Amino acid sequence: LGAVDILVNNAGTIRRAPAAEHPAQDWDDVLAVNLDAVFHLSQAAGRHMLARGSGRIINVASMLSFQGGILVPSYTASKHAVAGLTKALANEWAAQGVTVNAVAPGYMATDNTAPLRADADRAASILQRIPAGRWGTAEDVQGVFVFLASEAAAYVTGAVIPVDGGWLVR
Repeated sequence: LGAVDILVNNAGTIRRAPAAEHPAQDWDDVLAVNLDAVFHLSQAAGRHMLARGSGRIINVASMLSFQGGILVPSYTASKHAVAGLTKALANEWAAQGVTVNAVAPGYMATDNTAPLRADADRAASILQRIPAGRWGTAEDVQGVFVFLASEAAAYVTGAVIPVDGGWLVR
């Protein structure tokens, strides 16, 4: 890995099914991408960052790091775990110059939310709860990543920052 200064753990996948019927393979697949990869990549990059005494790790959490979700038990579990892992690594690595934070996007217009946006009733119920009144975009969330990667955030660690158009305050 050499001189990795910033790691953004952004890979993610989702599988939708009622919890009582959620396939074991879907559970394993989602946790492998959404949690195991975050840990292993953070560990690998973190070793180099710790040796240099500096680095930034930014994980992608979710609104479902704070809530239970509907029909997405593996995704919800994985994103709760990402929030916890973010805090655990921040506790261990902050004194050695490595910050670990997470960004928790709300309902964004992405491939993962395409089924929700295609369901008129579900989309309407989601939009009704977002004070901003719209789905988020990549442009809405990019500034938080830039901030967390910068020296301006040198004293920010262990944070899970929601970027949700106000979803959590409603």
